[in-house]
Amino acid sequence: MSAIAQKILVVGGNGFVGSAVCKAALARGMGVTSVSSSGKPYRTPKGHTPDWAEKVEWRKADAMNPDTYADILPGVNAVVHTIGTLLDNTQRNKLFHDKDFVGLLKSITGITPVEARHLGAYEKLNRDTAIRMCEAFTASKPTQGITQVRPFVYVSAEDFHRPVISVRYMETKLEAEKKIDEIMKDHPQYRAVHVRPSMIYDPETRPMTIPVNLFTFSAWMHAAVPSFVPMPASIVRWLGTSVFPKATEQTPSALVSMATLLSVPPISVDHLAEAICVSLDPAKNIRGPVGVRAMRELIGWSKGGPTPTSSSS
Repeated sequence: MSAIAQKILVVGGNGFVGSAVCKAALARGMGVTSVSSSGKPYRTPKGHTPDWAEKVEWRKADAMNPDTYADILPGVNAVVHTIGTLLDNTQRNKLFHDKDFVGLLKSITGITPVEARHLGAYEKLNRDTAIRMCEAFTASKPTQGITQVRPFVYVSAEDFHRPVISVRYMETKLEAEKKIDEIMKDHPQYRAVHVRPSMIYDPETRPMTIPVNLFTFSAWMHAAVPSFVPMPASIVRWLGTSVFPKATEQTPSALVSMATLLSVPPISVDHLAEAICVSLDPAKNIRGPVGVRAMRELIGWSKGGPTPTSSSS
């Protein structure tokens, strides 16, 4: 198999999604460097280091400090940003400790003063690290031999977590996408790809068998039924956009998020990683948001059904 890219940089390659990207990229013949705050190789939940990890160059770096990784950027064909956090426990723990239950509720629903939003882990990990890395990447001068457009892949998300997860999780993801797109406008030799996974699972480390099967079947049913037939997702989405108020000024009601959960299938971390690797292909020239169904098509899956299709067209 010929390599889509000669070498890539994975930000957070020792994490759940990042490790899957490293493994998939190596299988496709790419050279892989990972940067993370620890610089340590990936370990399985049981503490084992898989064989493929020996082929990755593991580097310690601070995503917010380009000086710690600037030497890597000129020699890579692409950057894949995978770090982030689903829960901003720093702020919530403080509110809980201070018994500020009103503030705790506001942090979950997203009713947080704008001037206080820059203080959270969502803002730093989900948004600011990606923006800073993208700025450094586009400012780097590629080494001789790298002539094609270089992709910056940002692992964003589908909006399906609310109201369980704070609205700021999704808002910071979208804020990062917007800023990255703005950066790319001034750099035609680069392109932005925003992959938007839904519920991510791993059959071995994060099986989640019951919810995965349930929501996979739900998404398949919603895709199979004609659009003029009222379905739970369409009804809930209508209520969220037409009846219930917005969660914040820029984000619709959590009912819209619940509708997405019902209609967009979960994705395994390995399939997400494969889709990310395919998106690096310069011949495909993929840009902008890539949802779960688009990812399934990239790796040869059917549009709506939960089972793989043959690779022949």
